[in-house]
Amino acid sequence: MSGTNYYYGDNVNMYGGQGNQGIVKNQGAAAGQQDPALVAALAELHRLIAELRAQVPTPSAQLLDESLPALSPDAAVPAQERHRALMAIAGIAATVGAVGQPVAEAVRAVIGMISG
Repeated sequence: MSGTNYYYGDNVNMYGGQGNQGIVKNQGAAAGQQDPALVAALAELHRLIAELRAQVPTPSAQLLDESLPALSPDAAVPAQERHRALMAIAGIAATVGAVGQPVAEAVRAVIGMISG
């Protein structure tokens, strides 16, 4: 995504003066704004997971449920946790074959967006 700047971690700027205090906390897109394409991709992934959930065994459905909170666009989730959730979902999608193909493709799209 060219033209979009993402900042991870803290941003501290000091321009002279005395008694400077404060810190800008960034968790994701610049100034707390969300990438609309990523938000849409995550919403589509949620929809596809809901469809897949009804077609997998109970343990897999539970793992899907446990993974969903890390995929909320509003969640302040460490990148490693989000990646782990995406990999768990992709693994389930891969094991069920053609039924899981749309979910696997959606996971790949989201990973592409968050990986840059």
